[in-house]
Amino acid sequence: MSSRGVEAPANIDVAHALKESAVAGLIAFGLFLPLIGFHAVQDIRNELVLETRWPLLAAFVILTMAGRLFGCLVVTPWRERRAARPREAAKARPGAAPERLFARLLAPAAAGFVIVYPVLALWLAGLGGAVKWVDNFGIQILIYVMLGFGLNIVVGLAGLLDLGYVAFYAVGAYSYALLSQTFGLSFFMLLPLAGILAAFWGIILGFPVLRLRGDYLAIVTLAFGEIMRLVLINWVPVTNGYAGITGIPRPTFFGIPFNASDDGFAAVFGLEFSPIYRTIFLYYIILALALLTAFVTIRLRRLPVGRAWEALREDEIACRSLGINTTSTKLTAFSIGAGFGGFAGSFFAARQGFISPESFTFMESATILAIVVLGGMGSQLGVAIAAIAMIGGTEALRELDVLKQVFGNGFDPTQYRMLVFGFAMVLIMVVRPRGLISTRQASVHLVERKAIVGTLVKEGHG
Repeated sequence: MSSRGVEAPANIDVAHALKESAVAGLIAFGLFLPLIGFHAVQDIRNELVLETRWPLLAAFVILTMAGRLFGCLVVTPWRERRAARPREAAKARPGAAPERLFARLLAPAAAGFVIVYPVLALWLAGLGGAVKWVDNFGIQILIYVMLGFGLNIVVGLAGLLDLGYVAFYAVGAYSYALLSQTFGLSFFMLLPLAGILAAFWGIILGFPVLRLRGDYLAIVTLAFGEIMRLVLINWVPVTNGYAGITGIPRPTFFGIPFNASDDGFAAVFGLEFSPIYRTIFLYYIILALALLTAFVTIRLRRLPVGRAWEALREDEIACRSLGINTTSTKLTAFSIGAGFGGFAGSFFAARQGFISPESFTFMESATILAIVVLGGMGSQLGVAIAAIAMIGGTEALRELDVLKQVFGNGFDPTQYRMLVFGFAMVLIMVVRPRGLISTRQASVHLVERKAIVGTLVKEGHG
């Protein structure tokens, strides 16, 4: 004890922290040695030669050890003190009111930002540079936000682990591509049709898995996604196999195409031709679809079907004992989630103008599921934040050429973006195992306490 009578925290064990840091360093050395320590390059005789990068390997190992040491000395004691703190004291702390105000204003502020995001990109990057920021960051992130909202209904609300969600994404994309080329229908006519077809396939998947739960359900849905991909590969007369489908019609602005012709969008409105106009138009389409998906999901949670999903997620046996039809509950979750995936797939086909089975692999399902889990299952805001972090983070790592000044000119950040991102995912799961936003408001709750009539209780008062 010091002269002022302040006792050092008893839950900080420096020796244990150093031991944990050393163990983490050994594990990091074993993992990073083949990935970073050795680098295969071609010499002048076109032969592969192994080069060693010991300074880079040492930097990664030291960073890992420092992070583990910081976690043991700072993060873990802080979490223990926070867990031991009474809940009432935590609610009454001075910063509680500002936090609630921030949480209440976050969603409107975020909605306003995404609405003006293309304007900000044009202002900061100009006509040429804004295309990359609106397309690679804005549109790409919003596609995965919408996919995350759709899968969140199945996994987050209904508690049904679906590893083949990319199949519905593919159904929507191929439905739009084939119907638009065959019948010449417009994007806005095929958008709801693609969602309906994907929802129909969601019902088809739902029937065989009505009796399955947990790992068995995950295996069946994984198999469904792979079967769908193999069908796209081998049904060559319809899907064109690995070659994919090209020349998919793109959306128009009320019949005005976004091209350089005299009837194009730029010529009609007297503007200089630029691809940014189509990009901004597509951005607001996917933004409207994502907001519509979020709105419908929030409204469904308040309806009996939404409460049935949550009851099914918590305990299926108790759900049946309450008289809830689990068959219809599961089928509605699969079909509605699949329908939103079909909407996103049709937009993806319209945006790319080309689709192939390689765009709908298991990694896409894993990415969407990771977004739902990292964001917090059942949380709409958490899914959006996780999509921004995952998709926007991987894209941002492509731009980090400043790392070459740290690790040398031979360092390519694009080769390590998934490694860094995987490390970030592990860190988030350690710090917040239930996701970024782990708390969810109940769909139905009591607004205020009310006394019970005295005749209904034994003691004579409520």
